[in-house]
Amino acid sequence: MAGKEKLRVELCMGSSCFARGNAGILMSLEEFVEQNGLSDRVDLEGHLCLGKCNSGPHMTIGDKEYSGISDPDAVADIIRKALEE
Repeated sequence: MAGKEKLRVELCMGSSCFARGNAGILMSLEEFVEQNGLSDRVDLEGHLCLGKCNSGPHMTIGDKEYSGISDPDAVADIIRKALEE
């Protein structure tokens, strides 16, 4: 994987997004990355607040923003597609 940057996945872990389910999304993402051997390709980051409280849970992958995410399977699909790009 020489010369390729890791896919940067940022999750808001502020109280609003956390209460709306990002804690579960984070656990699912960590599990997905581990089970698929993607730790060298995906960098998961949590932030205290990404400023999108009204539309959370919020996640950013690269330069794309996702709001209102709640389904761990859908998030795994988003990660798969982002890795293919």
